[in-house]
Amino acid sequence: MMDKSKFHHYVYAVLLDDQVLKVHKFSSANPSHQLGKPCLYMGMTGLDPDTRFDKHKAGIKANSYVQKYGLRLAPEFVADLRQPMS
Repeated sequence: MMDKSKFHHYVYAVLLDDQVLKVHKFSSANPSHQLGKPCLYMGMTGLDPDTRFDKHKAGIKANSYVQKYGLRLAPEFVADLRQPMS
């Protein structure tokens, strides 16, 4: 029998505002981004993804792109993953 307590990590996606493409560091790190496709931040957390997103927006252990440009969680991009995971 599997230990359920090991399954507490979530992969989450955050939809970023397209304005993030104007940030040189972001656009140069994503040279193959295709215009018209969404900009995403992908993360992994031991917290509930909603709680983690709120922490990003509040500046707590935040990714600067999510803090400034994060619009919402985008669960449709991780829907095929078994969550939570070990």
